[in-house]
Amino acid sequence: MKWLKALPVVCLAALWSTSALAQDPVKVDPAHYKLVFENPSVRVLTITYPAGASSKMHQHPDSIVIPLVTSKVRFTTPDGKSTDAELVKDSATYTPAGTHNPKNIGTAPISAVLVEFKGAAPGKATFPAARPGMTLKPLADGPYGAAFLSTASPSFAEPAGTKHDFDQVVIALGPTSLSLSIDGKPAKTTWKRGDAVFIGRGVGHESKNTGDKTGDVVIVAIE
Repeated sequence: MKWLKALPVVCLAALWSTSALAQDPVKVDPAHYKLVFENPSVRVLTITYPAGASSKMHQHPDSIVIPLVTSKVRFTTPDGKSTDAELVKDSATYTPAGTHNPKNIGTAPISAVLVEFKGAAPGKATFPAARPGMTLKPLADGPYGAAFLSTASPSFAEPAGTKHDFDQVVIALGPTSLSLSIDGKPAKTTWKRGDAVFIGRGVGHESKNTGDKTGDVVIVAIE
């Protein structure tokens, strides 16, 4: 079953390959789009817009956006049509590939993390419904991946060498007592809201909740 939640404006995906105006947002609008990291599986960006700010016409591949605050956005496509949408804090939205020019039409700033999928075709990985010590609430789903609100209980622990058959982007929703070590590297133990970390499929890692309270992160799993 697909838990698809998509912004209606980007359903005009045919404009992806035909519009001469469509460009990389990091290049045409670096004031609002910043690269966090990129690899063969995904590109992760931060998005920040002050109230009233607008972008330039640009394009995205299939993506999942995770808003860090609630805001209102107007998306205009190259044909001049526009659609208004509310981006709800700590939710997730799957957006098919498309071309648009966003404008912040609310009174709050826009702050979000965008995970762009780079695969030539969707994968076939199966995502777990739950993990020991962690509950997974589906937030958004599409052909290339899915987002889950992941709540780690104080007992949550994945032993060293744990591997999964899908890629993951872990996004912090705030300070958390999560410890995460990937491929034997020093563990990340300090998290701030919006921090994003990539765990590749088949890569050994170790993670655990080192505190006495539950901790929330969003996990974007890539098929």
